[in-house]
Amino acid sequence: MNWLFAIVIILLTLVVMEIISWAMHKYLFHGPLWFIHKTHHQQRHGFFELNDIFSLLFGTIAVGLIWLGHETLDYKFWIGAGISIYGIIYFVFHDWFIHNRLKAFKSENKYLKGIRRAHKIHHKSMEKDDAEEFGLLIASKKYFK
Repeated sequence: MNWLFAIVIILLTLVVMEIISWAMHKYLFHGPLWFIHKTHHQQRHGFFELNDIFSLLFGTIAVGLIWLGHETLDYKFWIGAGISIYGIIYFVFHDWFIHNRLKAFKSENKYLKGIRRAHKIHHKSMEKDDAEEFGLLIASKKYFK
């Protein structure tokens, strides 16, 4: 087993997931899939929202890849692991830290505060077309000042 290979694949998957997530968020979620994603821009009534279906989709893909690669621990396994790690990061950053789906936690960390600011700006728009800042882990420099 080459652990360096596994680590590189996981790190590349995290980078690619941020790019894919940004593009999907901007062009699909705020485009033809707005009818699902708009539930995330409205006040939530309960713990779940229709938008959570996207997390289930990524989770299913991750589990499928892990299953396909589990016997040999090939690249499919490590891509699935990377998607899973991105999902955990998404839950902690987005659902817990930004949207307080669990008991909120605060941070004075400059990076976390900038990400939170950028996401709050994204949610200022309740419409499909007026939003900005579509990333999870990367945002414009202006939010970190």
